[in-house]
Amino acid sequence: MKTQVFLITPPFTQLNTPYPATAYIKGFLNTKNISATQADLGIEVILKLFSKEGLENLFKVSGLKFKVGEVSENCKRILALQDEYIKTIDSVIAFLQGKNPTLALQICQEDYLPEASRFAQLEELDWAFGTMGTQDKAKHLATLYLEDISDFIVECVDANFGFSRYAERLGRSANSFDELYTALQQEPTYIDNVLFSLLKDRIETIQPELFLISVPFPGNLYSAFRSAQWVRKHYPNIKISMGGGFPNTELRSLSDARVFEFFDYITLDDGELPVELLASSLQLPASNEFKRTFLLENGKVVYKNNSLKPDYKQSEVGTPDYSDLFLDKYISVIEIVNPMHRMWSDGRWNKLTMAHGCYWGKCTFCDISLDYIKIYEPIAANLLCDRMEEMIAQTGQNGFHYVDEAAPPALMRALALEILRRKLSVTWWTNIRFEKSFSADLCLLLKASGCIAVSGGLEVASDRLLQLIDKGVTVEQVAKVTRNFTEAGIMVHSYLMYGYPTQTIQETVDSLEMVRQLFEVGVLQSGFWHQFAMTAHSPVGMYPEKFGVVKETETIGTFANNDINYVDKTGIDHDKFSFGLKKSLFNFMHGICFDYELQEWFDFKIPKTKIHPDFVANALEEEDDFNIKPTAKIVWLGGKPIVEHFTKSKKGNSWELMTLTFHDKKESFTIQTGKNEGEWLMQMLEKISVSKSKIYTFQEIKSDFEVQFENFELFWYSKPVNTLREFGLLVL
Repeated sequence: MKTQVFLITPPFTQLNTPYPATAYIKGFLNTKNISATQADLGIEVILKLFSKEGLENLFKVSGLKFKVGEVSENCKRILALQDEYIKTIDSVIAFLQGKNPTLALQICQEDYLPEASRFAQLEELDWAFGTMGTQDKAKHLATLYLEDISDFIVECVDANFGFSRYAERLGRSANSFDELYTALQQEPTYIDNVLFSLLKDRIETIQPELFLISVPFPGNLYSAFRSAQWVRKHYPNIKISMGGGFPNTELRSLSDARVFEFFDYITLDDGELPVELLASSLQLPASNEFKRTFLLENGKVVYKNNSLKPDYKQSEVGTPDYSDLFLDKYISVIEIVNPMHRMWSDGRWNKLTMAHGCYWGKCTFCDISLDYIKIYEPIAANLLCDRMEEMIAQTGQNGFHYVDEAAPPALMRALALEILRRKLSVTWWTNIRFEKSFSADLCLLLKASGCIAVSGGLEVASDRLLQLIDKGVTVEQVAKVTRNFTEAGIMVHSYLMYGYPTQTIQETVDSLEMVRQLFEVGVLQSGFWHQFAMTAHSPVGMYPEKFGVVKETETIGTFANNDINYVDKTGIDHDKFSFGLKKSLFNFMHGICFDYELQEWFDFKIPKTKIHPDFVANALEEEDDFNIKPTAKIVWLGGKPIVEHFTKSKKGNSWELMTLTFHDKKESFTIQTGKNEGEWLMQMLEKISVSKSKIYTFQEIKSDFEVQFENFELFWYSKPVNTLREFGLLVL
């Protein structure tokens, strides 16, 4: 008899696409012939709440708060308009699911949706609608409408509600289990009961023996415990396990036995082998073999890692399997404040990984001591494309978000070449390091393969701090790389950081000036400021004395243990910079206010920047080293030319010449060469076409040329080849 496994992502993560963890594990279990069913209970709860029946029930429940009289004018307005909300909700959700596109015309007339406080921001955002189409504008208005209802739920029904998180406060820095445990002893909330009704249907249908709950973020933790609590109470024979990003980073020193009133197991890091062993243990209870698993023995929390089996290689884990998930029911919302956040929340993305771990693995703020970052293992490009094709066939979607810590440039190049060779039509984006390997030609290749955006950490735009972070880049280098991506037509988002240990006020101001210049010259299109947080598994957290900070306590929590409170010896209050940094960035992202003095963004005195006003512009004007390595790969993205021969005569001499006319998707262009060189060039372009599996090096092309002709360099830097270089003859 096979073990039945049920995997869930509890509320809430994203509305527009499934979080991929359960799909990864289900894909692996398929390779082991273990039967698994999965569900994203986040989107299912949202669709229950945001429906005609859901709102009717919601407004009835909310009446209890109104009797007390402690509600805002905004909530009174929403309650007064409840019939309008109930009438429109199903149509709006269908529109956001892509099933009701004509509704956009009615939404955009702005007399269809009931409006509450979220719509007050519209006057500030009128400029944005000039660049948005009808569908996008309608999506944004519908997003505001849902956020109004969300505000009503938070104030009148469940204070812990949030679209992409639930009771997140209870999961953040929860060194002690006390607060969460107390919350779990309270009567279930309205939203808890919606969750339980969905769980009941699934458990009775699937009848699992093993219930796996993936907890990627603090905002899933409360619902994970509520789900486990309910299943434990009603189906005590089902074994329950937690895995995912939250336990991987937060629960590594778990010792509170009360956690195991809810769970039988908590697994860490890569879940494939631990889950396989749990499934096996149900068939062979005496096996007692575990991989990175917490459990309770004799009333004490124990950590078992006694299996001698090695973890599976990335080539062995199978293709993520999205079956069982309601792929046609996810909803796309539009927040127009940040282009990258908009991409993250709008549209369905298949999630894949190019490489396990991080190929750099040195950044001192990052959890580089943990296996999910420390153990680097890339996946072959042909296998990645196989998986992409399988997922397109399964999901009907050709958009991919590669969720790497940092995608390796060489692997991105190989993937792009394989996508082009297979003639796949895909759209993809990923996270990178801004390293000099991203040449202009590599960026053009990535764009040709369907790459539309990259995000990367500039972190602190200060060379001293970048060196302290061990980022391996300079601000000047970041400027050049972002220029290469931008000129290729790939959007660039930058993660920015403030409050790093020993960062001075002057460095924060100079960092803002660097960011201002990067947006002003147009090489960054999107960004987001994060305040530095010290984590237990990062070099800063492990060796704080090296970075000029002191931990407030050495006590290790009995529950979560990741975020560490610390004192920066500089004594600077970095919190006060938050508003000014974010407000200035909001304006820079929309191409305005570059002429403002930096002081205007802050209501306290700051020093003048020491950065030259043209630092970034000057860096971009510097000539790059154009020496081509003999091992550089040469690829032709274009097609076959139309050839015409003619003879040119001068002073009694004649030459046989040829013109080659090329057509790309936008335009045509012509080059002229001697007959012999032209014939060689045509043959070579055929050989180095991106559709061919063999890739030629610069040295191989040079050697081939010199069999017939002399002075390859003279030919390579000639006008015809320079023209081809502009239209897709790439040096990689």
